[in-house]
Amino acid sequence: MKILITGAKGQLGTQLTEILKAGTTELGAIPESFIYADVFGYSSKDLDVSDLSAVRAVVAGIKPDLIINSAAYTNVDGCETDRDRAFRVNALGARNLAIAAEETDARLVHISTDYVFSGTGSEPFAEYDLTDPQSIYGKSKLAGEENVKTFCSRHFIVRTSWLYGLYGGNFVKTIMKAGKERGALQVVNDQKGNPTNVEDLCYHILRLADTEEYGVYHCTGSGECSWYDFAKLIIEYAGIDATVAPVTTDQFPRPARRPSYSSLDNMMLRVTVGDHMRPWQDALRSFMTAFEKM
Repeated sequence: MKILITGAKGQLGTQLTEILKAGTTELGAIPESFIYADVFGYSSKDLDVSDLSAVRAVVAGIKPDLIINSAAYTNVDGCETDRDRAFRVNALGARNLAIAAEETDARLVHISTDYVFSGTGSEPFAEYDLTDPQSIYGKSKLAGEENVKTFCSRHFIVRTSWLYGLYGGNFVKTIMKAGKERGALQVVNDQKGNPTNVEDLCYHILRLADTEEYGVYHCTGSGECSWYDFAKLIIEYAGIDATVAPVTTDQFPRPARRPSYSSLDNMMLRVTVGDHMRPWQDALRSFMTAFEKM
C-alpha cells in the first residue's frame, strides 16, 4: 500500500502521517490495509499542486493507491486580496491531483470546508444542501470540490471545520497563548460552528478511504458552539488565569465575511462507516491532555 499526502507539513498532514506510523488513534485502530503502508509526504515546498506537469510526474513516479489532499491556501482574509493564489491552490491544485489520481487509478481524499455554504440559518448543513459560498476562500474551495467530482471517479470529499491539532497553528493554541500573555480576551459570540479535533478527523478519513463509499462527507466534532464558548472552555481546560468576554463580529471587521452559522451534519458518515466523532468538549479535553505530554 502506497499513500501520498499533500500538505504534509500542515496540522492535518503531519498528524495523519504520525497516525499512519503508529497504526492507531484515540478512537481506535486504523484499517489493517494501511498498517505498514509506505507514506510519501509532500509539502508546498516539495510539490506545487497548481503545476499539473509536476503533479503528474510525482504521482506517476509513486503510483500511490491513495492520495490524501490536505494542501490548501487557508488564509481566509489573504484569499480576498490574492484571488489568483486562492484559485491556483484550492481549485487548480485539486483538479491536478484528481487528474493524476484518475490516470493512476488511485483513490483521492480531498479535504474541504464549511465555508462552501452561505453561513446563515439555524439548522446544521447536510451534504445535500445547496452550497453558496460568501468568500473567495469558500468559492475557491467549492471550485476544487467540483474539479474533484469532474476529474476523479474514485473520490471522497471531506468537509470539516474549526480544525485544531497537535501540530501547526490553530485557534486553540492562539487562545492559550493570548490568555497567558494578556489575561483578558474578547471573542466573537455571534458565529457558531463545530470545533473538530484533527485526531478524530484522521480516524474517519482512513475509515472512509478503506471503502468504496465514494462521495461527499461532513466530518466535524459533535455539537456546536460559538467561538466565545470554545475560547472559554479552552481557558478553563488549560487552567489559565484569564477572562473571556463576548463581543460581536461587527466589533472586529475583517476583509472576508465569516459565516454566522456553519454547523455541519455528519449524515453521510452515519449512514456509511459510522459517525464516531466525539462531542467537541470531550475531544478538546483529550487534546489538552495530549498537548501537555508533547
